[in-house]
Amino acid sequence: MENLFKERTEIVIGKEGVEKLKNSNILVFGLGGVGSFVVESLVRAGIGNITIVDFDKIDETNINRQLPALHSTIGRYKADVVKERAKDINPDINVKKIISLYDEDTSDSLLEGEYDYVVDAIDMMKSKLHLIESCSKKGMKLISSMGMGNKLDPTLIRVGDINKTEMCPMARRIRGELKKKRIKRLKVVYSLEKPRKTGKKIDEGVVKNVNGSVSFVPSCAGLIITSVIVRDLIEIDTQ
Repeated sequence: MENLFKERTEIVIGKEGVEKLKNSNILVFGLGGVGSFVVESLVRAGIGNITIVDFDKIDETNINRQLPALHSTIGRYKADVVKERAKDINPDINVKKIISLYDEDTSDSLLEGEYDYVVDAIDMMKSKLHLIESCSKKGMKLISSMGMGNKLDPTLIRVGDINKTEMCPMARRIRGELKKKRIKRLKVVYSLEKPRKTGKKIDEGVVKNVNGSVSFVPSCAGLIITSVIVRDLIEIDTQ
């Protein structure tokens, strides 16, 4: 079954490439619109070992863009559903599931281990910045997703260094914070599309801006992240 599962992939990257992916170990933080597609595509690509970290449960509002979100899974932890899905795709995969928030208190335990790549698909800015800084200090290879909310054109998604990004408010803020911490480089997936202006929503009596999102932008960012990881792991440059 395993040979058939990876047959078409092997045609493209060869037996050595397939074996390399099987022996690789990836850590993914966040299983939302970007992160769930990262995990899905990593598993289908043949990654043999993956750790998934997310603290959240599935909500009905997730259904428009997140792989684990179905009416039948509302209320379940995203990590539980994503692990089940991964094992259904590849029963031989080694999946470590951690239901936890990433922050300064959990950082050391969550980053413990040997990983070939770390994926940052975290939405919360404070946690995102802490993860970036921690991986930089530990010398861990990281790729980080920037803001994909309020956007409609996936063809404008790019991969590059944080210092070369344009048009992304999240990237601009992170760039400024990393400069203060003297972190010079960070590989990111970002969009050149100007975020659409949206209205405001009353949430429990508080007026605040609410980002919108669609099915086809964060998902594409997730697939691009997997493409970067796979090509890096098997040392193939398509440029």
